[in-house]
Amino acid sequence: MLRVKVELVPGGWEGGSREIARAEIGNISNLADMSDYAVRVSEGRNSVAGTEAWSCEGKIFAHDRRTSVWSLVAKVAHWAAQEAERS
Repeated sequence: MLRVKVELVPGGWEGGSREIARAEIGNISNLADMSDYAVRVSEGRNSVAGTEAWSCEGKIFAHDRRTSVWSLVAKVAHWAAQEAERS
């Protein structure tokens, strides 16, 4: 499983950091070269955007594992951004 945490670090001060979003990404296709993933994302309440906390589960299909991990993270982030618009 991959876990991606998004933290807000106000002014670069680590002591004030807090998690504002998270993605958990699990391979569900036995680590095949072209893999499918179960995804769970969540985001806390955002007073700047005026949105409430939300979470969602879904899947990413046919991802080429031979690419950079950032390619998978980008796909998950794109999917999560679309889900956030629906929340």
